Amino acid sequence: MGKVIAIANQKGGVGKTTTTVNLAASLAVAEQRTLVLDFDPQGNATSAFGIDRPTVHERGSVYQALIGQLPLSKVIQPTEMECLFVAPATGDLAGAEIELVGAFAREGKLKSAIMEIKDQYDFILIDCPPSLGLLTVNALTAANSFLVPLQCEYFALEGLSQLLHTVSLIRQSLNPALTEEGIVLTMYDSRNNLANEVVKEVRTHFGDQVFVSVIPRNVRLSECSSFGKPILLYDIDSKGCLAYLNLAKEVLAKNQNQIAISQEQRNAARLGVGRETRIPTH
Repeated sequence: MGKVIAIANQKGGVGKTTTTVNLAASLAVAEQRTLVLDFDPQGNATSAFGIDRPTVHERGSVYQALIGQLPLSKVIQPTEMECLFVAPATGDLAGAEIELVGAFAREGKLKSAIMEIKDQYDFILIDCPPSLGLLTVNALTAANSFLVPLQCEYFALEGLSQLLHTVSLIRQSLNPALTEEGIVLTMYDSRNNLANEVVKEVRTHFGDQVFVSVIPRNVRLSECSSFGKPILLYDIDSKGCLAYLNLAKEVLAKNQNQIAISQEQRNAARLGVGRETRIPTH
């Protein structure tokens, strides 16, 4: 089964969608079948891959999958990269929180939708909205782990404590197996003394939970989304691209056992081998 990672931070403007899109592209270029699930009603991850709104309305979006109108497999679209796919979002998703208020097992709707396609991917990255409402709760309930983009600014840790409290509540009642994928520091400017202090404080407090890779402030990273391309396809030589490739290496290293199992299961499915049958290695 694929690894589901929720990219979450209720604070806006921290590089959450940028991280989702470019980490996904970096995993895909390493030949990991990767799905980006746009779970933000703003649809920024959808736009970042150059998917236009008329196409989404015609084929369906995550909203239809969440409320049960369509299976998630029907709304997934390919991208320019062979191993990278997107489940797009539209503004309709904003109404889902209201529609699901009275629904049975409302916090598990996304988890149910993902189960249908989970074994088709190595990684599923969920781009959460900038809030701790029902959509984010659904994402964290469906996820195996969560990754927090944390901007190198003064109030960064305030928002992080709120998110970790929400994660604690979800572990208690909805998803006991939810783990920390890690914290990635974003929007880093080495010339800024405050940014350096934030990096030092976060690493001191959270230790190994913080990725070694740090995402810099980078003009090319800001530009690529407006051209509907991940940084890998826009400027592969930029500092931002190098940072996300390094982050992907860390994620892959952390999940190498999971990846091996996922690939073995897919190979078995292609060969028609039963789950209890071991695939020959020679």
